[in-house]
Amino acid sequence: MTSDKIKEVMDACYLAKRVRDRLPALPGGVTSSHIHYLDTIRQLESIKDKVKVSDISDVLGLPRPSVTKTIKDMENLGFVKKISTKEDGRVVYIQITDSGKSLIDKYVDEYFTSLSKELIDITDEEADMMIEVVEKMYAVMSKRKI
Repeated sequence: MTSDKIKEVMDACYLAKRVRDRLPALPGGVTSSHIHYLDTIRQLESIKDKVKVSDISDVLGLPRPSVTKTIKDMENLGFVKKISTKEDGRVVYIQITDSGKSLIDKYVDEYFTSLSKELIDITDEEADMMIEVVEKMYAVMSKRKI
């Protein structure tokens, strides 16, 4: 890829950030990270009975202490609850509350279903190609020193 094309890709990444900034406003105290975590937990719950911080950390590729902090914030907001096991109190499972489920319903399911109707001109193949390119760019940029 030429340096001019890299610049075009970076410009498109900037535009992609602006697209993301156009997502609907969230209620007070709720961040886009909270929505992302809730969606991830929901996906994990569909695969396994019980979800731990380590599961979330592995899926999101984030350090456990960072995930633990965000989960604590989300617990304080009432979006998740922690459940300790009787066998070993150190093992804690994360479960989405009804309040958390309502957020996912509104800000993921309903919004993206509505948006999909407006994006019918973008094929799944085009979307997959964009995802692949962004992931490759992120992998390269993550390895570079700032």
